[in-house]
Amino acid sequence: MASKLNLDPKIIDGARSCAARIAHSMQEFIDRHTTVSTERTILRLLGVDGVDEVDTPLPNVVVDQIKEAGGLPRGVAYWIGNAMIQTGLTPQEIAEKMAAGQLEITKLPTAPAEEAEEKIMPVVLGALEKIKAQTAKRNNYLATLGEGRKPYLYVIVATGNIYEDVIQAQAAARQGADIIAVIRTTAQSLLDYVPYGPTTEGFGGTYATQENFRIMRKALDEVGEEIGKYIRLCNYSSGMCMPEIAAMGAIERLDVMLNDAIYGILFRDINMQRTLVDQFFSRVIIGYCDIIFNSGEDNYLTTDDAYEAAHTVLASQFINEQFAVIANVKEEQMGLGHAFEMDPEIENGFLYELSQAVMAREIFPKAPLKYMPPTKFMTGNIFKGHIQDALFNLVSVWTDQSLQLLGMLTEAIHTPHMHDRYLSIENASYIFNNARDIGQEVEFKKDGIIQKRAQNVLDDANKLLHDIEKEGLFSTIEQGKFGGIKRSREGGKGLEGVCVKGEGYFNPFIPLMMGGAK
Repeated sequence: MASKLNLDPKIIDGARSCAARIAHSMQEFIDRHTTVSTERTILRLLGVDGVDEVDTPLPNVVVDQIKEAGGLPRGVAYWIGNAMIQTGLTPQEIAEKMAAGQLEITKLPTAPAEEAEEKIMPVVLGALEKIKAQTAKRNNYLATLGEGRKPYLYVIVATGNIYEDVIQAQAAARQGADIIAVIRTTAQSLLDYVPYGPTTEGFGGTYATQENFRIMRKALDEVGEEIGKYIRLCNYSSGMCMPEIAAMGAIERLDVMLNDAIYGILFRDINMQRTLVDQFFSRVIIGYCDIIFNSGEDNYLTTDDAYEAAHTVLASQFINEQFAVIANVKEEQMGLGHAFEMDPEIENGFLYELSQAVMAREIFPKAPLKYMPPTKFMTGNIFKGHIQDALFNLVSVWTDQSLQLLGMLTEAIHTPHMHDRYLSIENASYIFNNARDIGQEVEFKKDGIIQKRAQNVLDDANKLLHDIEKEGLFSTIEQGKFGGIKRSREGGKGLEGVCVKGEGYFNPFIPLMMGGAK
């Protein structure tokens, strides 16, 4: 398809190749390391769940004991497989005995790694069968119920109480929503454990727990069957427990997960080494079960200027794409993020926003792009805010966006009420219907504002990517080239949870999820 922006395909290819080299260079580091959260994820996939007498999750109990004994470099899969050989217990029973102080698995006689892997493999294959069954169930729903037309109408619930979230989510589905995102409670990303069970108290959102995922998935299936449309569920695979929550999402059939290779480093000050190792396993899981991930480039534009820093968004999209390619994620699952966040006082700002959105669609033609609404310059004037959202909706349908997080006229005032969502859905539906094929009808002036803007952003992103390749991704983040935020390679939260893999280490899930055979 010819570029309406007259973008140079050689520059696009060069930028993509450069991003691939950056990602592969970082993958060498990732492959040498593991983390406590990656190891806890293996346990969760093996079926280890529950808490001890002081409410510490059993995956944390097991990994912490192994780490304290100096055994983490061998990997939890080895220690569990070896304990199964020596005790005849299941992974869950082993975890429970460890929590009760009745078993120290690092002090058991040790079998060869090959025998431990062989012993654990039936449990691994059983876990993968359960995940595949959930993927098949989604596909069956899509085949029988169908789903909404793109751009998907994507709204949030954030009451703090999962049962109240259910009421609001089902109401939104009946009003026309296609995706429900349960916003996670403030600062959960900084917890180095996943809370257990259903929760009814949260600040700015609701705790992401496996039981909360199950409750909301059941509720959306019920309302989807009622209205005759599959409703997708979104939550967060990010923070200190990024791969663990991806595993929970796979088990409970989430459809969309917020997941970014760099976001936690910049916006939550999580150590960059920890984040980059964790994002790989999280994306392997996401790729395996056909979840769409949403990357977080839109957030750069809330801390940096959307006009001046647009090229950093594009550069990050290229890098996120290539990290996903390494993890075997299909392009159709790459919900690369961007946002309508320019200062509304900029002359011709709408043209620049349109240019940016067309550019994203042309460069990532198969990706289900996630387009975020205006938030930074929302003032509390609900009438102006509704107009800003309308312009955002117009750009979205014009440029064939995929996941459209609807703006709320009450942004910057309060967490949305049910009628706020109704007005936002009504706004988007009206514009999508009346301008459905505008993108097929309108072409842009040669060397006009829209074309030149996109060409300049692409050129600047390409230059930035080549600078990153020379300096390395860690150094680039330290210099504050993304989002205007500087982070230290040795700083941030969670570095103590990273270790170099030792001899005999294995993670049985990664090769199988990526299509390999035992």
